[in-house]
Amino acid sequence: MLPNKVKVLRPEGILDNAKSSLFRQQISDLISEGTNLILIDFKKVTFMDSSGLGALVLILKMIRSSGGRLFLMSLNDQVKMLFDLTNMGNIFEIIEDKSELEERLRNF
Repeated sequence: MLPNKVKVLRPEGILDNAKSSLFRQQISDLISEGTNLILIDFKKVTFMDSSGLGALVLILKMIRSSGGRLFLMSLNDQVKMLFDLTNMGNIFEIIEDKSELEERLRNF
């Protein structure tokens, strides 16, 4: 079971420039409310372009500057390929499932 302090976001469809600014605002609001652990579940994201990736980088910076952590889960092949091509896979904490998150949070 995940601790209550973890906020899970589940974006859907295409994560592009149009959705990125709204997504960044959602994260900013969560940080302002004191959330310090955010899990983004990509299960329903069908495509992410470079502006979506740029938004994730900004989100990661916002979360880290507030002392929090960001986890990404359920990346599809297209998103994985984008991460591989840009070497961003090493920057983000990418997990397979919630049990892996629970294990990583034991040391948090």
